Amino acid sequence: MQQFNFPFVATNQEETQLRNEVRSFLKAELDSGGYQPSADCWMTAASPEFSEKLGTQGWLGMTWPKQYGGHERTTLDRLIVTEELLAAGAPVAAHWIADRQTGQQIINFGTEEQKQTLLPKMAAGKSFAAIGMSEPQAGSDLAAVRTKADKTATGWRLNGRKIWSTGAHLCDHMIVLARTSPAEGRNRQIGLSQFLVPLKTRGVEVSGIDDLSNHVHFNETLFEDVDLTEDALLGKEGNGWAQCMGELALERSGPERFLSTFILLEQALTVLRGKLDNQGLITLGQLIAKLRSLRIMSRGIARQLAQGIPSDTEAAMVKALGNAFEKEVVTATRRLLSTTPTNEWPAGLAALLDDAVLKLPANTLRGGTTEILRGIIARQLGMR
Repeated sequence: MQQFNFPFVATNQEETQLRNEVRSFLKAELDSGGYQPSADCWMTAASPEFSEKLGTQGWLGMTWPKQYGGHERTTLDRLIVTEELLAAGAPVAAHWIADRQTGQQIINFGTEEQKQTLLPKMAAGKSFAAIGMSEPQAGSDLAAVRTKADKTATGWRLNGRKIWSTGAHLCDHMIVLARTSPAEGRNRQIGLSQFLVPLKTRGVEVSGIDDLSNHVHFNETLFEDVDLTEDALLGKEGNGWAQCMGELALERSGPERFLSTFILLEQALTVLRGKLDNQGLITLGQLIAKLRSLRIMSRGIARQLAQGIPSDTEAAMVKALGNAFEKEVVTATRRLLSTTPTNEWPAGLAALLDDAVLKLPANTLRGGTTEILRGIIARQLGMR
């Protein structure tokens, strides 16, 4: 049985200065009407104009090499920026996936041409990307993907279907996991590859999926005889599973896994301050303690990923605990607010609560279902 590793990483003065800079920027944007705070902002609140402003500030592609439009800053610097954006409920959904994982996948596995062509635009907030992993027929079993890429005289021909393609209707590219050769017996992880697919290519069809709050951020993406050039392959043929696992560590460990509903709690406190009884104070204290713990865990993983230390299981734990925490924030806030008449709530709080409640079920799906995450953690503990 292996142990989990969540190193404590202290904050320094430079990081505090960066946090204050981001807060000042966000306050100015909010005061000028640049955005309206929302829960789950990294999934449903997309503003290409706001993303471009962040690119101008140097807050996208922060860890990427300067030669590709990045800024060669630390993973902890990036963590600070993303924490502040999430806490403010800023409209960051357009660029989120490109900045969080697609860009790093291209840096890790892409060709020089792919890096030179795609990364500068992503770092500028002018090009966005989507994830092409899950499929309607595969459920939570990622190795069961049926999307297939066959070799042709000029490259590849892609056929299949992806679902839960967050933001694909706004995106320029998608990294698609596809089968390029048969599985070896029961080892279905063999024979998978990743492709960088331009979503404006002939044969690609993106269809929006309404969620409970009538937002279209999830999509179903169909690939029907999509002809790709040879250089659409990302990384090595057959290495798709290993590449995906590293990508999921980036996807699951970030602060979006436990700060999606923070804006709701923060705004509710303007009503609840001075009105909570002992039990209410205990509930609030428990929420704050759990939030601090999750932040420490996420910060530790960010340091490990920067050092090249595999953190797949630790990331799964942050995501699983974050799911439970997000639900607890919404249910606890709803309960604490129930003793205060809604006419005493600040403008926008009721709509924010309603929106958070409707968006909450998606937490247990995106980035891996709770059951799958528990299985990963159980394997680390030697329980399966």
